[in-house]
Amino acid sequence: MIDLVLFGGRIALVILLYLFLFAVMKTGIGLVRGQRRDSAIWSVDVEKGERSLRGLHVDMLGPVIVGRSPSSDIVIDEPFVSSSHARFTLQGPALVLEDLNSTNGTLVNGHPIAQPVTLRDGDEIQVGNAVMRVSRR
Repeated sequence: MIDLVLFGGRIALVILLYLFLFAVMKTGIGLVRGQRRDSAIWSVDVEKGERSLRGLHVDMLGPVIVGRSPSSDIVIDEPFVSSSHARFTLQGPALVLEDLNSTNGTLVNGHPIAQPVTLRDGDEIQVGNAVMRVSRR
């Protein structure tokens, strides 16, 4: 009799474990889907600059570093661009641009920025000779 109770307890424990794992997996997939959908709202298009950069389209799925360094996400190989010049970040539904203490600064709509700036649809960003436009879908 006790063997039958222990066997039933083991079966119940395995069923509960599988239900728990299924609930965690379902929640995790929902979070990933929601995060990707929210993140792809913003994009950056390079309009002017080096020939190799013109027409570049980047969807914002996380932080994007702009700079001269080959490890940057958007590489602008110009002498007036710092190795890590500026960073785009998503803060909730907003896209924020931050100058990373670059030597020659970053311009938003023709004005230099000294602190992080929340961008709007159609804003123009200039880093060195490269001009980028942000858009929101």
